[in-house]
Amino acid sequence: MNILVTGGAGYIGGTVSRFLLAEGHKVTVYDNLCHSRREAVGHGVHFVEGDLADRSRIEATLREGRFDGVMHFAALIEAGESMKVPEIYFHNNTMATLTLLEAMLATGHDRLVFSSTAACYGEPETTPITEDARLLPTNAYGESKLLVEQMLTWINRIHGFRYASLRYFNVAGAIEGYGEAHEPESHLIPLILDVAMGRRANIKVFGQDYPTKDGTCVRDYIHVSDLAEAHFLALGALDRSSRLIYNLGNGQGFTVREVIESAQRVTGRPIAVEECERRPGDPAVLVASSEKIKTELGWQPKFPELDQIVASAWDWHQRRYA
Repeated sequence: MNILVTGGAGYIGGTVSRFLLAEGHKVTVYDNLCHSRREAVGHGVHFVEGDLADRSRIEATLREGRFDGVMHFAALIEAGESMKVPEIYFHNNTMATLTLLEAMLATGHDRLVFSSTAACYGEPETTPITEDARLLPTNAYGESKLLVEQMLTWINRIHGFRYASLRYFNVAGAIEGYGEAHEPESHLIPLILDVAMGRRANIKVFGQDYPTKDGTCVRDYIHVSDLAEAHFLALGALDRSSRLIYNLGNGQGFTVREVIESAQRVTGRPIAVEECERRPGDPAVLVASSEKIKTELGWQPKFPELDQIVASAWDWHQRRYA
């Protein structure tokens, strides 16, 4: 297949691009490089530098490429930041995606795998969370993604547009030669590993009074390579279904303190902690049920254990800063 990957110079998009290449597919990456580097794009990938808000640029790319499918990762991803400047998230995540959808419709492209988020659920009523749970985001980031899902529902209904919306939980880990390198970094596991390497004095733990086993937030961690495989399966499934919605997680929840303890086991190094106040918009517990995608598409995580995920990230982290 010939696949367009928006945001393909980022952590997840770059990993998926490499997975697709390894499977023998042709990949074009479209990225504005606002939080990534040109060097992050894999070898053998055709690269187009552009912003999704630029309708003429993305439409020309689609017309020239004639793609079998689009995988859409380009977005801002920081929930905390979205509670300070929500307008930026609606502009970059919601409006820019609408521009992409308009360009796809105009050029006859009708297959999209959308990078959605568990933040669409907000504070869950029950766990693990299933795809039919209430959608009530507690931060603007989640709302910006949920608005895209709502647009996709209508465009599917009216135009027959085929899409898969994949609601990620916490993505972590690395593949050989490529891992998490946000600029600036804000995700928990790489920040903890920075402490282990001596690049950071401590790890900030936001909130110690949540209704969890140790008072810190609980999250579900999925290895980035397992995520990549799910995207590939979802794109293929659009041959027989026009609308798919799946959670992507491993079904296990770990507190922030448990993640820190895992990093200490993996690295053999102490991790200093700074206790801070809660951040606005952070749900106490987010744990996925991924039974639906396992049953319907045969997806099965190959790296379900937290120590496995942290170990792959640690290997990448050491090589990156060697």
